[in-house]
Amino acid sequence: MNVPKRSSKPRDLNAMAARIVEQATDESSPAADPDEGKDPAAVELGRRGGKKGGKARAARMTPEQRSEAARKAAKARWERKK
Repeated sequence: MNVPKRSSKPRDLNAMAARIVEQATDESSPAADPDEGKDPAAVELGRRGGKKGGKARAARMTPEQRSEAARKAAKARWERKK
């Protein structure tokens, strides 16, 4: 059974009023580019390394090491849900 999530409306009247005014006037700040001010070559290099990282790591591991890593990841996922 899925329980619906509660709304993120603030309970404080002043915070709620500020939120309503912000939505009505649409004065929210624009989202900043996360790569702004960074060297484009370094960004691309990091992206390429990240794309191949997991496959390269798995290729170097023995079947026992891969099994242990998977077991540890599954345990972490199940502990987080409690």
